[in-house]
Amino acid sequence: MEILFGILLVWTCIKLFGWGLRAAWGIFKMFCSVLLFPLFLVGLVVAGLMYLALPILVIVLIVTLVKGAAA
Repeated sequence: MEILFGILLVWTCIKLFGWGLRAAWGIFKMFCSVLLFPLFLVGLVVAGLMYLALPILVIVLIVTLVKGAAA
């Protein structure tokens, strides 16, 4: 019985660890898309690099629209 308990305990810990990684990755992606990317673009504009910020914004917009239409 102890061996079965140990195996199930290890299996449960591995599953919970995997779930935690997936949750953390989702939170990190949301953090990057909602906070870091706009701050990066604003920083480029403030630094006078509008010619670089605008094409990046257009490319991200097109990718987002295509990905949203495919889903």
